Amino acid sequence: MHKFGEFVCKYKKAILIIALLLLIPGVIGMKATRINYDILVYLPSDIETIKGEKILSEDFSMGAFSIIIVDDMSTKDIIKLENKIKEIESVQKVASIADVIGTSIPKEILPDEIKDKVYKENSTIMLVTFKGGISEDSTVKAVEELRDITDQRCKISGMTSTVIDTRDLSDSEVAIYVIIAVLLCLLVLEIALDSYAVPVIILLNIGIAILYNMGTNIMLGEISYITKAISAVLQLGVTMDFAIFLYHSYMQEKEECQNKEQAMANAITKTLVSVIGSSLTTIAGFLALCSMNLTLGRDIGLVMAKGVFLGVISVVTVLPAMILELDNLIQKTKHKEILPKFTKVKELIIKHYKLIAIIFIIMLPIAFYGYKNTKVYYNLDKSLPKTLESVTANNELKEKFGMVSTELLLVDKNLPNSKVEEMINKIEELDGIEWTLSSSKIQSLGIPKETIPEEIKEIFESEKHQIIIINSSYEMATDELNSQVESIDNIIKQYDENAMLAGEGPLMKDLVQIADHDFNSVNIVSIAIIFILMIVVLKSISLPVILIAVIEFAIFINMGIPYYTNTVLPFVASIVIGTIQLGATIDYAILITTKYIGERKEGKEKKQAVSEALGTSISSIVVSGLCFFGATFGVGAYSKIEMIGSLCTLMSRGAIISMITVICALPAFLIIFDKLICKTTMKMEK
Repeated sequence: MHKFGEFVCKYKKAILIIALLLLIPGVIGMKATRINYDILVYLPSDIETIKGEKILSEDFSMGAFSIIIVDDMSTKDIIKLENKIKEIESVQKVASIADVIGTSIPKEILPDEIKDKVYKENSTIMLVTFKGGISEDSTVKAVEELRDITDQRCKISGMTSTVIDTRDLSDSEVAIYVIIAVLLCLLVLEIALDSYAVPVIILLNIGIAILYNMGTNIMLGEISYITKAISAVLQLGVTMDFAIFLYHSYMQEKEECQNKEQAMANAITKTLVSVIGSSLTTIAGFLALCSMNLTLGRDIGLVMAKGVFLGVISVVTVLPAMILELDNLIQKTKHKEILPKFTKVKELIIKHYKLIAIIFIIMLPIAFYGYKNTKVYYNLDKSLPKTLESVTANNELKEKFGMVSTELLLVDKNLPNSKVEEMINKIEELDGIEWTLSSSKIQSLGIPKETIPEEIKEIFESEKHQIIIINSSYEMATDELNSQVESIDNIIKQYDENAMLAGEGPLMKDLVQIADHDFNSVNIVSIAIIFILMIVVLKSISLPVILIAVIEFAIFINMGIPYYTNTVLPFVASIVIGTIQLGATIDYAILITTKYIGERKEGKEKKQAVSEALGTSISSIVVSGLCFFGATFGVGAYSKIEMIGSLCTLMSRGAIISMITVICALPAFLIIFDKLICKTTMKMEK
C-alpha cells in the first residue's frame, strides 16, 4: 500500500489532468442517463397486476390513460377537441358521452344513471388512452401536447400527468439541493479544520467523485428521480470523513517526515488501511437495499454503493494530488481550529457511564414502540404540493365525480353477458363501489349496440378480453381500498379463473404489500451483512452485537419520533432510512471501538482505554455527523416533494442521533461489557 502512496505522489500532476479529463465523459453520461419519475415501474414483473397491465398494453394498446375534466363546453366543441387530441401521435383512443349522443341528441334524454355519472355542475369527463406505458417518453410527450392544445376549461388527471409534474418540480430543485448541502458542509468544515482553503479543496474532490458516480449511472440504463435527488447529498455526507481523515493524517505525518511527498505517501497508506473497513460497512449497508422486492431499493443501493467506492478512490488519488499541488495556499490560509476538544464532555460520559446505560435501557422500549407504530402513507399524490396541475385535476375528479381510484377488470371476451351482468351486480353491492362500466352495461342502460361507435367498443373489447371499468370512492392505498380489491378479486375468480385486476387501485395494493414486506426484510439483511463484516474487521463476536445495538437504538429513536409527533411518513422513507442510517453511521462506532481495542491491547485499564479512544475520536465523529447533517438537513427543509424532503429530514436527524448515541452510549457499554469483549475478541484474551 505504501508503494501505491508513493506512486500517487510521484504522478500527482498526471492524476489531476486525468481526473479533470474524466469529468467530460462523466458530465456526458450524467446528461444521457434517463430519469424515471414513476415509482410503480419498480414493482416486480411477475405479480398479477403487472401482468394485467401488460395485457392492457398489448391487447388494447392501453399502456396508460388520462381522464380529462371538461368545464362549460358544448357537445359540438367537445367533439372538435376530441378530433384534435386524436392527432397526437401516441394517443390511441378518445371517448366521451358526446361520441354516443352526438350533436343532435340532448343530454337531458339520457338515462339518469348515465347522466348523473358523466355530468356534474356543467362539467363532463373525457377518456384518453395512450399506446405507451405511464412513464414512457412517448406517453409523457403526448400528455404534454395534450396540455398545450387544451385551455383552462380542461383539467388533465392521470398518473402520467403526475409523473410530468413530479419531473418538473424535481428538476427545478435538484441543483438547489446541492448548493444548500455544499454551503452547510462548508460552514461545518471551516469551523472544524485549521485552514480556510482545505474545506473548498475537500468539497471539490467530493464533487468530482459525485460527477463520476452520476456519469457512470448510464450503465444502469436509468435511475429514479428519488435516487437522483438524494445521491449527491448523501454521497457528500457519507464520504466526507474519509477526506477529513486523509487531511488530518497528512498534517500529522508532515511533522515527522522530511518532505510533504513522503508525508502524503504515509497518509495515503494509513487512510487506505483505516477506511477499507468503514467503507465496506457503508457499501454493504447500501447494497442491502438491493434485497428489496420493490426494485427502487436496488436503484438507490447500487448508485450509493458505487458512489462510496468512487469516493474512496478519489480520496486516495485525486485529493492527495490536489493537497500537494495547493500546499502553499493551505499554509497561507491556516487559522486556529474553532471546534472545541470536548474534554469535559468526555469526562462526564466516563464518570456517569452507569447512569447513561440506565437511561438507554429506559428509553429503548419507548423508542421501539414509536418505531413500530409510526404511520406511513402510500398515496403518491400526498407527497406533492396541492397546487400542481395533476393534483388539482385528481382532486376535482374525486369531489365532482366521486372518481377516487379506478380498477380495470379483464375477463374472457366469451364470458356470456348474463354472467358478466351477474358478476357486475355482485361487485356493485360491495361498499365503496361508485359505479361500473362495460360494453354490456352500456347496452343494459337502453343504448343499442348498433349506436355505440366502434372506437368505444374497441376500448372495452379485444380479441381475447373484455374490460370492465370499476370506480371506487375509497382513497388510494388505504386498508378499505385494499380490502375492496381483495373482495372484487374473489368475486371475479368465481366467473373466470384467469380474470385479472389492473389499474391504479390494485397497483397501489401490491405496492403496500411489497413495501410492508421490504420494511422488515431489508433491515434484517442489512444487519446480517454488516454484522458479518464487523466480525471480520473487529475479529470479535461480542463487539458487532454491541455496535449494531447502539446504532439500532438510534434508528428506533429517529423512526419513533414521527409517531410521538403524529407525523405520517411516505413509505419509501420508512423502508430505506434504517439501512441508510445503519450503513452510514456505523463508522462512528467502529472508530471508537478500534481505538479502544488498541488501547486495551497496550495494557491500559478499561476506563482509561475507553477514555483515550473517546477523547481521540469525539471531534472526528462530531465533524462527520455535522457534515452528514448539513448535507441533508437543508434539502429536507427546502424540498417541496415530501418523498425527498422526509427522507432527507430523517437522514439529517438520524446523523445527529447516531452521533450523540455513539459518543454517549457506546463508551458506557464498552466499559460495562469489557470482560466479555476481552474474552470474545481475538488477541484480547489476556
